[in-house]
Amino acid sequence: MKRIFLFLMTNIAVLVVLSITMSVFGVGRYLTANGMDLGQLLIFSALVGFTGSIISLLMSKWMAKRSTGARVIDPQAPANSRERWLVDTVHQLADRAGIGHPEVAVYEGAPNAFATGAFKNNALVAVSTGLLQSMTEEEVTAVLGHEVAHIANGDMITLTLIQGVVNTFVVFLARVVGYFVDRAVLKNDRDGVGIGYFATVIVCEIVFGILASIIVAWFSRQREFRADAGSAKLLGAREPMIRALARLGGVQAGELPKTFEASGISGGGAISALFATHPPIEVRIQALQQRSPAA
Repeated sequence: MKRIFLFLMTNIAVLVVLSITMSVFGVGRYLTANGMDLGQLLIFSALVGFTGSIISLLMSKWMAKRSTGARVIDPQAPANSRERWLVDTVHQLADRAGIGHPEVAVYEGAPNAFATGAFKNNALVAVSTGLLQSMTEEEVTAVLGHEVAHIANGDMITLTLIQGVVNTFVVFLARVVGYFVDRAVLKNDRDGVGIGYFATVIVCEIVFGILASIIVAWFSRQREFRADAGSAKLLGAREPMIRALARLGGVQAGELPKTFEASGISGGGAISALFATHPPIEVRIQALQQRSPAA
């Protein structure tokens, strides 16, 4: 969840700065004497939307290291045998996945791990000290396989493209609605737009941005299932990932809780589930249990 949060927060910050800067300097003259040029507006929106998501992707490794305090392990001189095992395990999994060796880092914190980076062959896998201390080597390996699968699947690139598309429509629709409110509702007949346009754009960007985050969160949940399956494939068995998830979620790795079987949602209501970047642990365990052992 950490990598998604960092990506989204960076993307939003860059998007806002770009949108304001480009508007101030008149980049994208989509407001004309004849009204709004939708073609120009779409180009402007795509430029702002995709630039924001691409910049945040390129900054993702740097942001992750700075925000978590992650220390990258020197593969030639690890501090101890535990770090040597960690680096060797990630490299072995990367070889099986057919990608370049990622940087391997450790950071202080509760049990968790993440992978990020703009390129498959130049990524970062970071593991918390809490995870290393609370899991067996087999379970840690399964988590590392999950993160390596994220990289091999190109999840950060795909997320960037999806974020760019939704950014584009947020910027585009906010300005279309703003223009309509300014002209049709507030009856502004001056050559330029009035304060109603700018106020409406700000409100719409917030509202549409929240709706867009639901789409991004849905995709994020789907990729977690794929990464879980990817870990099972890299390790040749689904049980290690099931046990790792069970330990993270504090549930039994075998039969699912009855409360989950009845409702399908654990640990939150329907609204919070819409914005969750990860499916409930129980759902992920069930998906792996239903997966063919040979798949």
